[in-house]
Amino acid sequence: MALSDETRELARELIARYPKPRSALLPMLHLVQSEEGYVSPAGIGLCAELLGLTKAEVGAVATFYTMYKRKPVGEYHVGVCTNTLCAVMGGDAVYAALKEHTGITSQNGVTDDGKVSLEHIECNAACDFAPVVMVNWEFFDNQTPESARSLVDDLRAGKPVAPTRGASSVCTWKEAEKVLAGFNDGRANEGVAAGPATLVGLELAKERGETA
Repeated sequence: MALSDETRELARELIARYPKPRSALLPMLHLVQSEEGYVSPAGIGLCAELLGLTKAEVGAVATFYTMYKRKPVGEYHVGVCTNTLCAVMGGDAVYAALKEHTGITSQNGVTDDGKVSLEHIECNAACDFAPVVMVNWEFFDNQTPESARSLVDDLRAGKPVAPTRGASSVCTWKEAEKVLAGFNDGRANEGVAAGPATLVGLELAKERGETA
């Protein structure tokens, strides 16, 4: 199915931001996901058409980065960090608990109601809050199997869910993808930007008079 006229216009707006059209490919792939929920064949075709690339070239980029999905994911995409520190601090246990709780057995698998998908992901640069879970790229810090199960239950029930840091509530996958494409949703200054653990080094430096 062809993408909407609105998406085409937004894609042209993205292209106009760059000196070379092909530089807009990454945000355009996010834009495709904001409508389709994943990088669809139609989305690959649109990017190739507007950027003067082949579908193979677009597909090569889309399959290189794990943030681009080749099949639909849930309304809320849950990523559990299982890199070294998060794993040591309990990330593996969190991931195993969510697999059992949701019945999802495959990477990027989706619950039967389409609400939640699950992925084990690489480092989120939030090691001071390990183990970390992300929902549509919003941070949920210091998770346990119990808190992660409760989080997923709330998402599936449609209850309001607030990240530990960042926006005051979690948007949908498609809404998040439009922001990642480069279109401001006006929520950049919501919530807490940095938690106490992140600021420990700064506070020590201030105490010692080591800041500029």
